[in-house]
Amino acid sequence: MTDPIRHSKAREAELISDPDDLARQEAFNVLRQFSTVVEMVETFVLPARQPFRFRPSHMLHLHRAALEGISSYAGNFRPSAIEIGGSKHQPPPAHMVPEFIEELCDYVNEKWKEKSPLHLASYVMWKLNWIHPFTDGNGRTSRAAAYMILCTKLGYVLPGHRTIPDQIAENKTPYYKALEAADLAWNNGVIDLTAMKALLSSMLAEQLKAVHDDSGIGED
Repeated sequence: MTDPIRHSKAREAELISDPDDLARQEAFNVLRQFSTVVEMVETFVLPARQPFRFRPSHMLHLHRAALEGISSYAGNFRPSAIEIGGSKHQPPPAHMVPEFIEELCDYVNEKWKEKSPLHLASYVMWKLNWIHPFTDGNGRTSRAAAYMILCTKLGYVLPGHRTIPDQIAENKTPYYKALEAADLAWNNGVIDLTAMKALLSSMLAEQLKAVHDDSGIGED
């Protein structure tokens, strides 16, 4: 049986109606968003900077990079309710989004020294999807933000061209299952990121393995 595909359901005026033009803009924005992640990490880990603080503006910046030219709400929180097709989770109402985003940032900042890079990235990946703060691009922004947090906490941009976000885009089913597992735990008042951490850990290993393979180690 095929797992249902999660997708946001919101009414919004189209900025691009031609499917080919839309595909080209989306492809361009994927590259732009990743470049934005790299620029942010490289800035945040500069020795002269103050200790990193995760802020709502970081998520809005990443969302704008992903949806600019596609959505009139690029870089802005959604103005109304939203549904996630293929999921039992009902995101919070629009007026509560800013508060939940602030709580997300507070958690990351308060746990920055205490928790591992994988834990913090997993939390951002799940919680941003749980809040679903945008009319579109929630998944793309959560994956970019989580990867940015992972790299920033590690202190460098991870090597490898098959990045964690790329791997998720190739096969989203395990990602959806990890989100649902965290949602189910949260319904019982528990933060349990076991499935998400396991997923990101395996994908991180795959990303770094690809670097090893590309290096030609073992050849004569």
